[in-house]
Amino acid sequence: MLTDSHAHLTMFTAGSDRETVMQNAEKAGIGRILTIGTTLEDSQQCLDIARQYPQVLATAGVHPHEVKDVELAACLDTLKALAKDELVVAIGEIGLDFYYNLSPKDMQQEFFRRQLELALELHLPVVIHDRDAHDETLSIVEDVDVSSVGGIFHCFSGDLTMAERVRELGFLISIAGPVTFKKPGHLPEIAARLPLESLLIETDCPYLAPVPFRGKRNEPAYVRYTAKKVAEFRGISLDEVTERTSQNFVDLFRR
Repeated sequence: MLTDSHAHLTMFTAGSDRETVMQNAEKAGIGRILTIGTTLEDSQQCLDIARQYPQVLATAGVHPHEVKDVELAACLDTLKALAKDELVVAIGEIGLDFYYNLSPKDMQQEFFRRQLELALELHLPVVIHDRDAHDETLSIVEDVDVSSVGGIFHCFSGDLTMAERVRELGFLISIAGPVTFKKPGHLPEIAARLPLESLLIETDCPYLAPVPFRGKRNEPAYVRYTAKKVAEFRGISLDEVTERTSQNFVDLFRR
């Protein structure tokens, strides 16, 4: 069964809307979904969803957009408390976003570093957001050295050289809907040339819906279209991509 390694299930309205999304995922053969925390409140809601649906696991973290609104010490204490639950399998979504710069760069970097250190303390993998900050992100990851816990560079947007460097640091590369776009950047080369053991597939829903749903609301059921495109670029079957990427997820989170 397919795995959606990065979804924002809290962004689907609780009740019939979210229930429909989860039913669609089940019908599409999605066996596991990782729902991603972006604020302290959102992380708690992710945990609540994971408690409700047996196919869902959760992360806890503060996204770079949101760090300006949080006091660091309280943030770390809350994340540590959330991470005591076995359904919280990673610290994330954390990292740097120098495209929107919704939080000051120095604050983004400090929160990123401290959340990486927390992940090391808790022996949890990390889920990393990196937009227009490749060098800075890699520098901090190398400096803190989280290779012992590993993690995911989600919705990967770098080139093949960066992808190889990320692999050397002990991370998986997660490919999202843009691999299906007319202008997919470096993603076709990455999908084709990286070892399949280094890849995950994600939606980043409700964002970045793959073709043929581009421009519409994304949901976990659509991860199949991204997986199909990866299989096409590699010249292998969808079943091979499904089996290996799902096993990569299990190997990382031991779940």
